[in-house]
Amino acid sequence: MTLMQRIRGWVPEIVSLLLFVVLTVALANGHLLALDLRVADWVDTHRPAPFYWTLRVFNYLGQGGQVLTPVAIILTAFATWRLRSVRPVLLFGSAYALFYLTIGPLKIWFDRAAPHFEGANREILFNPDPLATGSLSMSYPSGHVANALAWYGVIAVLINALLAQPMPDKAYLALRILPPAIVFVTTTYLAFHWITDSVAGLLLGLILTRILARVAVLLGFRPRTRTAAPVSP
Repeated sequence: MTLMQRIRGWVPEIVSLLLFVVLTVALANGHLLALDLRVADWVDTHRPAPFYWTLRVFNYLGQGGQVLTPVAIILTAFATWRLRSVRPVLLFGSAYALFYLTIGPLKIWFDRAAPHFEGANREILFNPDPLATGSLSMSYPSGHVANALAWYGVIAVLINALLAQPMPDKAYLALRILPPAIVFVTTTYLAFHWITDSVAGLLLGLILTRILARVAVLLGFRPRTRTAAPVSP
């Protein structure tokens, strides 16, 4: 099965977008806010200090600026050299631009404070508190969770470009599933984000990763797993 066969159709993207819209409308109308508060308050009282630092380290798997972007830049440089092509640069640029034009503006527009914000109405969207500005009001949706879905897809494509043989299926699945799952849990458990922030990041991350998979196909990258049908050069 080729990569294009795996991403044929737009049903997953449409469903994810509709679910994101439904979730956002629900939050804007005051629904699910009690759930967010209960989860955030519970994890704050059930988080031993040693456990906190373990979670903090694992949470860096979704850190874009400090982890994912540098890793992707290094892989892009090596893949560009190995393939003697600008295709890896175009893939990296597409991913960076896509995040810059989607997740960033949404976080600013929804203006939601993080769980540890000490002002009033910390859980609502479009927070009117004048102190809830800048990084203190960019909680929704979770960029870490979206990063972990989309950027590891890009990383998988770049790694395959560097390998003589396609990545083994188990390694590919581990790279695509484990980081998003770990980041979702740690981001929520550390109360860096409300749980609905993490769900929103997951929904948008799915859309972005499928769009980037299409970009990879258009750029001519090979299928990603050993079970994929061979593609002639």
